[in-house]
Amino acid sequence: MANFHIVAGASDAPAHPVVRHISPSDLREALRKGFNDFWAMPSHLVFLGLIYPVLGVCLAALTFTNNALPLLYPLASGFALIGPFAGIGLYEISRRRELGLSTSWRDAFDVLKSPSIPSIIGLGVVLLVIFLVWLTTARLLYEAMFGYAAPSSYPAFMDQVLSTPEGMRMIVLGNALGFVFALAVLSISAISFPLLLDRDVGVAVAVYTSIKAVVMNPFTMALWGLIVAAALLIGSIPLFVGLAVVMPVLGHATWHLYRRVVEPPSPEEAHPAVQGKSPQSMAERIRDRM
Repeated sequence: MANFHIVAGASDAPAHPVVRHISPSDLREALRKGFNDFWAMPSHLVFLGLIYPVLGVCLAALTFTNNALPLLYPLASGFALIGPFAGIGLYEISRRRELGLSTSWRDAFDVLKSPSIPSIIGLGVVLLVIFLVWLTTARLLYEAMFGYAAPSSYPAFMDQVLSTPEGMRMIVLGNALGFVFALAVLSISAISFPLLLDRDVGVAVAVYTSIKAVVMNPFTMALWGLIVAAALLIGSIPLFVGLAVVMPVLGHATWHLYRRVVEPPSPEEAHPAVQGKSPQSMAERIRDRM
């Protein structure tokens, strides 16, 4: 029964959320609100934001020390594949701020009390598997082009990639494969995690709703994917330290994008009362802030 709850949610017949059509102006508004959330509480978000650049530096150091230079770029670009799950605490902070509740870095961990936490973890594991498959694919592509021998040094690796026909083919094929992985993750997780945090609908409904949002808004959601990829790339270039700002802003903006894509829940669908606020008052607050 627990496994069924993860997939199908708390209800025997979960209602499918209503998906709206959105435009690039909605992306601009989501980003604006994301910046507002970040600047309203920067001292709280530094703690969360620094997790990601520290992790990135550790991964980069591991890459250099283990002669796994071919995985450096896949690791950096792979942040986009696990970012939707990594930002779950930021969604919770934006949710609480939207409802007028207290907000501090400790509140980010309230997501662990969510009735949807099994579904959130389950979908997070799916993204982690996709990330590992991406790294394996990138490694196999490098070995198909250059063999199994590790590069002798970083300059030699860069010369190998940028000045040989095999390197050019690897760049083209690698980015094409990366696009496929990114499209898959965008489709299943663009709004899945905020939806699960907001309503205990289960992985199946969350993924279906996210795919539906992408299908109904192909241009706008593709533009959102490009914005996320470009921001993560820019944030990763200076030894990943830029992610301390990029990740919190994108995390908050994702929550507000979800609000613009999906109709607010009815009082019956809303999660139980939080700090004395009834589900109905929560739903009314959400509608008032849309």
